[in-house]
Amino acid sequence: MNDIVDSILNYNAGREPERLALKYRAMRQDAFAFMRGTCHLCYQDWPASEPSLNDAPLAWICGDLHLENFGCYKGDNRLVYFDLNDFDEAVLAPATWELGRWLTSIIVAAKSLQLAKDDATQLCQLGLDSYTAALKPGKARWLERETAKGMIRDLLDPLRLRNRTTFLNSRTKLRKGQRCIKVDGKRALALEPQEKADIMAFVQAYARQQPNPDFYRPLDAARRIAGTGSLGIARYVILVEGRGSPDCNYLLDLKQAIPSALAPYVRNKQPEWQDEAERVATVQHWAQAIAPAFLSAVTFRDKPFLFKGLQPTQDRLALELWNGKLKRLERVIHSMGELVAWSHLRGGGRARSAIADEWIVFGDRRDWQAHLLAYATNYASKIESDWEKYCRQYDRSGKTWSETTGRNK
Repeated sequence: MNDIVDSILNYNAGREPERLALKYRAMRQDAFAFMRGTCHLCYQDWPASEPSLNDAPLAWICGDLHLENFGCYKGDNRLVYFDLNDFDEAVLAPATWELGRWLTSIIVAAKSLQLAKDDATQLCQLGLDSYTAALKPGKARWLERETAKGMIRDLLDPLRLRNRTTFLNSRTKLRKGQRCIKVDGKRALALEPQEKADIMAFVQAYARQQPNPDFYRPLDAARRIAGTGSLGIARYVILVEGRGSPDCNYLLDLKQAIPSALAPYVRNKQPEWQDEAERVATVQHWAQAIAPAFLSAVTFRDKPFLFKGLQPTQDRLALELWNGKLKRLERVIHSMGELVAWSHLRGGGRARSAIADEWIVFGDRRDWQAHLLAYATNYASKIESDWEKYCRQYDRSGKTWSETTGRNK
């Protein structure tokens, strides 16, 4: 095999074979899907010794910023927000690391979006301009239905009115008047009896520690299929009692927290977290205006997990619906640039991250943007090349990769 495939297989070694196979197959789809599944390659290749790409304030970054890691979620105040929404790889690092991956994703996604190269470059510059402009006031804001525009507003409007019964019917089915999770091979897979029993016992123990334990009474559980990069990591969807009837049940997400893909490459000192779940949950609470409902760090089977309300994958923007109207994408990228800036400001001053005054100065600087955009353009070409190598190897022997590198050898 080539170095790219070897690196991918080594990084994913030990993951659950069934969902790992889904990840490898998804990465074969296009270069953008490949990029989403190989965050570790991005930082493995990052030129950390290049001053023009690293001379930036330290930010609490999500670590895996790309076009699909923005989305809608219901906050713990039950309002719907659009924001950065994946902090599995979160670390303290130069802000340019975050921005570089985001810009690269715009250029890589251009082909699947049928977007001209010049238009993609224009969008990148727009995103940088929006980011720096949002830094200058030194104050973090947020995006919700009343302040959103265009495609983001179109996404938020129906979610505000989404009927819980309709949503539950899409993920569950009624059996003798009780809901249970649909195990369809697309969103959920069956659990082994012992694993299911362990999850139910965990949720029961968790419930006893909550102010309203009846809300968390577990009804069913399954393995969850979601995302690309994290496929193969232990992840579950859990149906709980909720407000006391089949139409008022809730779905929760329990996901194992593993070390950040950036950990081997960051040079600045990180906090001494209790475990990886504490890292993810804490940074997410810092970086978002409102955290997702039920977000907390827990321990299951002696391993760290994130527990939160289930966030449907369809609550991400369908960027392909830009329908040739560049203005629609411009509004999206402009808003994303603001959201990244607000996230960095919101985390400012936390555990050695830059304070607001430093972010204001960074917003006024113009000595780093051209270097970052040039790097993103060049690295997007490398991703395309790496993906083509991956495809050739996958077509030859990819069906066996998860069997040889998964945990059930």
